[in-house]
Amino acid sequence: MKNYDIMIIGAGPIGLACGIKAKEAGLSYLILDKGCLVNSLYNYPQNMTFFSTSEKLEIGGVPFVSNNPKPTRAEALEYYRRIALKFELNIHLFEEVISVKQDECFEIKTSKGKYQSKNVILSTGFYDLPALMNIPGEELPKVSHYYKDPHYYAMQKVVVIGASNSSVDAALECYRKGAEVTMIIRGDQIGERVKYWVRPDIINRIKEGSIKAFFNSELKEIQPDVVVIDTPKGEIVLENDFVLALTGYQPNFEFLKKMGVDLSEDEKKYPQHNPETMETNQKGMYLAGVVCGGMDTHLWFIENSREHADKIIGNIAKN
Repeated sequence: MKNYDIMIIGAGPIGLACGIKAKEAGLSYLILDKGCLVNSLYNYPQNMTFFSTSEKLEIGGVPFVSNNPKPTRAEALEYYRRIALKFELNIHLFEEVISVKQDECFEIKTSKGKYQSKNVILSTGFYDLPALMNIPGEELPKVSHYYKDPHYYAMQKVVVIGASNSSVDAALECYRKGAEVTMIIRGDQIGERVKYWVRPDIINRIKEGSIKAFFNSELKEIQPDVVVIDTPKGEIVLENDFVLALTGYQPNFEFLKKMGVDLSEDEKKYPQHNPETMETNQKGMYLAGVVCGGMDTHLWFIENSREHADKIIGNIAKN
């Protein structure tokens, strides 16, 4: 059984940053991920543009050169792949962590093997688990909680749930590929955090009627050929081919609890950790990246959680 100083669970940008810092500190480490390299970014919409500029996504002191003011998904995948290769990071992909037990050290069991480690860093993100609506028909094959490419929805009647960046991007792209788009929005306006160069576009498309929008409304039921919407004017039934339920995502709280990490008892479910060192209530177990924010998934991004790697490796190196 191989023994490491640090086991890093999650090969996203912050997991890679932790690996780089561990290597610089002369510590043995292994990065594990149940999916591909930067799996969450891979699953982003194909045409996605980041809100952040490229320099704010940099790790390891390596410049991120983009052809655009805001980098694209494709550029980010290329950048982080080159980072992994440049630093020759020790990464096992498509290897899922089954259990982590703590005795004198951590014993990690995966889908492919067993390891021991003095420390564990959880950098698992939040993109794997969609926030479900829990309504009738949500399990139908025409419903998706992820959006990849607008061509698939050309000439179809598409309902988009929500008014976040992902919802707005999907609505605009599908509309421009010939879909008949209807947005269902709980609030009374398009989200304030929508990218500033996109928000006027969606507001104008709704205003002119190119995209229909029901504000202060909720999807009540999904049927094979229609959807039922609760609106301020009563229940409305619309013909429908596809539903993009882009209602947000959440960390794998069951996995965190399985790891022994305490969560706050309120609805935010903040994982307990020391913000100075990122160490959890489990000695030697650390959090890095967006997983730290619990249900407040908008609190942490690549740009403001890169520093987690410095805090964690600095603390481990001292002990």
